Amino acid sequence: MRVEIWTDIACPWCYVGKARFDKALAAFPHREQVEVVHRSFELDPGRAKGDTTEVIAMLMKKYGMSEEQARDGERRLGENAAAEGLEYRTEGRDHGSTFDLHRLLHLARERGRQDALIEAFYRANFAEERSVFGDDDRLVELAAAAGLDPAEARAVLADPERYADRVRADEQEAAQLGATGVPFFVLDRAYGVSGAQPTEVFARALTQAWCDRAPLDVVGDGGEVCGPDGCAVPGAGAS
Repeated sequence: MRVEIWTDIACPWCYVGKARFDKALAAFPHREQVEVVHRSFELDPGRAKGDTTEVIAMLMKKYGMSEEQARDGERRLGENAAAEGLEYRTEGRDHGSTFDLHRLLHLARERGRQDALIEAFYRANFAEERSVFGDDDRLVELAAAAGLDPAEARAVLADPERYADRVRADEQEAAQLGATGVPFFVLDRAYGVSGAQPTEVFARALTQAWCDRAPLDVVGDGGEVCGPDGCAVPGAGAS
């Protein structure tokens, strides 16, 4: 069975959602027969490679948030990440283009190191101080740590056309499947799971997809996602 996951490294709910899905997969009786493929989805596809900004400033400008709203949202996201055993820096993170990161993830898939690289990217972006945006040396360092040949990774970064068509194809396919935000999980082209659902929802979807074959049916509608209008903030608007 194949599970395809559309994500973006800049998406905090993708970071949390992967941890929840991984817990469900670890407990799934047929986990050794499940292939996981990470697909590309850029939340900010028009951003230039060198255009980086601090996350709080980006949230304020792009989504019209006050500084207090942006900081509160990051704190809440940090709490959700911590609940899954993840580190999350709520201050001082950068935001930038993820196009090169997606291109490297396609290289990593060919080399059998895709999951290791996306884990390295998530950890670097959400838990570590040094930015992953606009710094080829940083990306090569992370690629090497994930088991890729650093020279090959650098060659990909030096050629903006390498794997660019695959990134765009993934994004077009996401649109065709009706994915307007990420994370978006597609299980054996039979079931879809939208958002960073609880682990038990992923467990149920794995079981359903294993047992059944049916047209794509979105499971757990309403989970937290990141989309063109921003990232859902847990508890926002509660009294």
